[in-house]
This record gives sequence, structure tokens and C-alpha cells, in this order.
Amino acid sequence: MKIIKTSIPDVLIIEPTVFGDERGFFMEIFNQKAWLDLTGFDQPFVQDNHSRSTKGVLRGLHYQLPPAAQGKLVRCSLGEVFDVAVDIRKSSLTYGKWVGTTLTAENKLQMWIPEGFAHGFLVLSDVAEFQYKVTDYYAPEYERVIRWDDPTLAIDWPGGITPILATKDAIAPCLDEMYKGW
Repeated sequence: MKIIKTSIPDVLIIEPTVFGDERGFFMEIFNQKAWLDLTGFDQPFVQDNHSRSTKGVLRGLHYQLPPAAQGKLVRCSLGEVFDVAVDIRKSSLTYGKWVGTTLTAENKLQMWIPEGFAHGFLVLSDVAEFQYKVTDYYAPEYERVIRWDDPTLAIDWPGGITPILATKDAIAPCLDEMYKGW
């Protein structure tokens, strides 16, 4: 596995080692020892999630407050998504900044989104299956949502797609309207 740094130092792109031939391919999705050696991150993952969405579905921007904050290791195993992490740590030099990348079944990239970041993705293919490992359990009482099109964040979502949103995402407030600091 190879680590690719992003413009926000705590958010990482992970490129797995893929072994392929005429029969197909093999890769490790996650290896605790390699992960620790490359990232130094030793908090355990406690839950794996898997979603399936159709083209245009936009999920996010979601996060959980402490004490149930979640780090996420995400990947797209079918189709294509544009994946975004937004730094919501008030004390951070990159507060309010975002990193986005395209994750596909073909490129097999993963993104590490640490605690203190909101996360969202937009499905670009007809269908996408999205999987993520998290460092804390889902806790609805700590879940929060930031508006996906918050003008102060100015996320450059891929054009030509009208987002399909859950009600909670459609009515979410902007970061500065609701967030008092991490």
C-alpha cells in the first residue's frame, strides 16, 4: 500500500498494492500492521458500513461530535463517486477547507478521513457501492450534517448532476450557522 498526501495533511489517499493477471486481481483492503507502519494511526476500527446508491445521490456532509467522533477509511467497490472531506476543527490551519477525489472500483483508491472532518460523496456512475470502516459506532444523538453546497466551503462538486438528497441533507445548515468548534 502507498500513502498519497493531500492538501490537508491529515487526510490521506491510500493506493493499495494490486496483483492482477488474466484471471482478475487480488488486493488487501486493510492490513492493520501495514496501516500502523505507514500512518502511525493505531485506533481500532469498530464498524464496517456498506451503501448502494444510484447516480446523483449525494450523501453528506456528515460527522459525529465527540465523544462519538468517527475517523473513516472509505472506498468505492462498484462504480464511481466524488468523495469529499471538510476540516471542521476550529483550531486547525485548514479549518473550512476541503479535499476531494474520485474513488472508483477501477482505481481502487481509498481515502482516510480523520475525526474532526465532515464527509460526503456524490455518485457519478449509474450505481455505486461505497464501503467504509469507522473508528466509533454510529450514534444518532451525536450525528450532525453540514449543507453540501455551503457557499463558504465552495466545494467544487462535479457538474451536470442534480443531487438527490435525503431530507436531513437538504435542510442542513451551513458550517458557520451551526458549528461552535471542535
